[in-house]
Amino acid sequence: MEILSYVFFAITMSIVLLFIWSKRKKQQDGVSESSEAYKVILNQHVSFYRELNEVDRNRFLEEVTSFLKDVHIEGVGTEVDNVDRVLIASSAVIPIFNFPYWHYKNLSNIILYPDTFNKDFQFDGMHRNTLGMVGEGFMNGQMILSKSALHQGFSKNGGENNTAIHEFVHLIDKRDGSVDGVPELLLARPYVIPWIKMMHTEMNKIKTGHSDIDPYALTNEAEFLAVVSEYFFEKPDKFKQHHPELYELLTKMFGKSVIE
Repeated sequence: MEILSYVFFAITMSIVLLFIWSKRKKQQDGVSESSEAYKVILNQHVSFYRELNEVDRNRFLEEVTSFLKDVHIEGVGTEVDNVDRVLIASSAVIPIFNFPYWHYKNLSNIILYPDTFNKDFQFDGMHRNTLGMVGEGFMNGQMILSKSALHQGFSKNGGENNTAIHEFVHLIDKRDGSVDGVPELLLARPYVIPWIKMMHTEMNKIKTGHSDIDPYALTNEAEFLAVVSEYFFEKPDKFKQHHPELYELLTKMFGKSVIE
């Protein structure tokens, strides 16, 4: 009886281990298949990714995959497919790519609308002029994005604009406790005052028509940061040529971590 019990136990354990191995194998295969699908999408749609070297491309893909595991994305009035998911994740990774251990702790859910929406979060009817927003109050931890704006930002005719990057820069700015256009976790202290002065100098140029930066940057300092960040990441060569001093400060802001 002891031998039979041992044999039965051994067979049972073998079945259990085989089941666990099979389940893990399926999970690994699923991750592998997703990674390959994501890689194709990145190559097709994300110029920032295409311009990286092979090592950095692999890390970018890992960061995209990690983001999509951590943040829930749902569609309201539209379906969410892999292209949507990868473009959203890329928008999150691009601004903090030089900060490998960064996590969006102030974000848990992203809602994708088919198009623009209004202040009451309606995407049909009148007064729909919002492309994206970071939630406050009862919407804290949420982000809403227009699907059409998301895709436009990564299209060849997207210009200097990228709505999703814009909203993620707001989240980065918010991490120090206030959305004020001065992301203290990214900007070393000696550069804070020069950055504030430069913001106001450039805002005056926009007011007088002597700048090619989107006038929406005049809304406030937080919007200025988000707007120039779009330009910086979407058209870096043009931005550097037209705004060399701003380019240098943004390089210091996004190019080197000051997080301990």
